[in-house]
Amino acid sequence: MDDTNNDMHRDLEIAIGYIFTDRSLLFQALTHRSFVNEAADKAVKDNERLEFFGDAVIDFYLSDQLYKRFPESREGELTRIRASLVDEESLARLAERLDLGRFLKLGRGEEKSGGRGKKSILADAYEALVAAVYLDGGAGAVQALVEVHFVPLMERHAGGMLSRDYKSEFQELTQALRGETPRYLLKDTSGPDHDRVFKVEALVGGERFGEGAGRSKKEAEQAAAHEGIARLKTLAVSGD
Repeated sequence: MDDTNNDMHRDLEIAIGYIFTDRSLLFQALTHRSFVNEAADKAVKDNERLEFFGDAVIDFYLSDQLYKRFPESREGELTRIRASLVDEESLARLAERLDLGRFLKLGRGEEKSGGRGKKSILADAYEALVAAVYLDGGAGAVQALVEVHFVPLMERHAGGMLSRDYKSEFQELTQALRGETPRYLLKDTSGPDHDRVFKVEALVGGERFGEGAGRSKKEAEQAAAHEGIARLKTLAVSGD
């Protein structure tokens, strides 16, 4: 590893507030599979295993923070906040703040196609980086990183999401205005097993009032109910 690369990685360590003991973990976290496919050294490892582990690590420590910070919140509320913090868009935004794309090791084709700015690659690299911090420094190091990166976002997201059970609110409205109880229909499931996306429709008397997507059926139903509330109120105002 030349001095230029060492200096670059030191910049990243300063940005995340953690200095690695085992630099090979950091290098692996930053290595995209396209680089490995073109590498002459077959011992080089990509970051996909770290990404898988990092997804679970982030979920665990976010759950810990949410549980402690919002003791009055129900499971569904906490799940919705967590999901909003770990979707591809949110993780990619955190990666962008660290300028993570600058440090990635990409294959020539991925480099030419703008891989350093792709949200999917950035989000995956961020998860891999968190896993590397955990494996190198343990629970304390990751907890500190999660607090710095996620707690400000957590407070902001929670302000708009806590104490809003959209399904219950939607049911109360449909019963009052239509004399009906809504039902939810699962329309589609996509994505790999560790990152499923569910799409759900909210129906009232056979008519579709809302559609939502989420990383769990509960989250998708809440999103569909939220959309249904807006439509039901619009129809009520118009007299339909």
